Amino acid sequence: MSPTDPTTTLPLLSVEGVSKRFGEIEVLRSVDLRVARGEVLAVIGASGSGKTTLLRCLNGLEVPDAGRVAIADTAIDFSARPAPRELRALRDRSAMVFQHYHLFPHRTVLENITEGPLVVQRRPRDQVHEEALALLERVGLASRAGAYPHELSGGQQQRVGILRALALRPELLLFDEPTSALDPELVGDVLTLMRDLAAEGWTMVVVTHELQFAREVAQQVAFVDQGRVLEHGAPEQVLRAPREERTRQFVHRLLRPL
Repeated sequence: MSPTDPTTTLPLLSVEGVSKRFGEIEVLRSVDLRVARGEVLAVIGASGSGKTTLLRCLNGLEVPDAGRVAIADTAIDFSARPAPRELRALRDRSAMVFQHYHLFPHRTVLENITEGPLVVQRRPRDQVHEEALALLERVGLASRAGAYPHELSGGQQQRVGILRALALRPELLLFDEPTSALDPELVGDVLTLMRDLAAEGWTMVVVTHELQFAREVAQQVAFVDQGRVLEHGAPEQVLRAPREERTRQFVHRLLRPL
């Protein structure tokens, strides 16, 4: 399985002036971003800076108060309240991998992976099961197809979460701090899978504190601070020679130094 049209050079994701407020708190402030097909964008920043809200706005889990989000040829201008069908169309273009896995506890590994393609996309059962088993084989979890989430380690659960996203055949993969809930010894397998996906040309937006991963894998890094993209550029620039003092403080605290 591979991403759609990996050779296309036009931006797959376009974010223009996206803002979001919860009551009196302005969580996102006129965010602009572009991600080409096959690129990885790493979004970094302190807890509470707006990173997760930004990610959720990209596929309609949160509805921005203003701005425009486009994934491929599906676009929503949030100056007016979007219709549910518009949000569904945007959501169909991407798949989210959550920090705390969010697997269905009462369903097996195989059922967790096949639920979306069968129920939402209404694809043929035999085809969906064949693809799901191939995905499990890829990450060494084929023998766990009949297991339930509580029978897996955290790293195994997160890999199943990634496979569940891949099974939807999305054009854009969204990762919300996919390793932050894992014990340190379990992080490596998840990051290896993500590196492989990046090498295959999947378009990814990754909210992460794994700055070494961002440096190695991402084509661009966005540092978010108090709801704004304070600094944005190539990993070598943002992580090695940040222009903003706030970025320097954040990077130094996490890398000490690279």
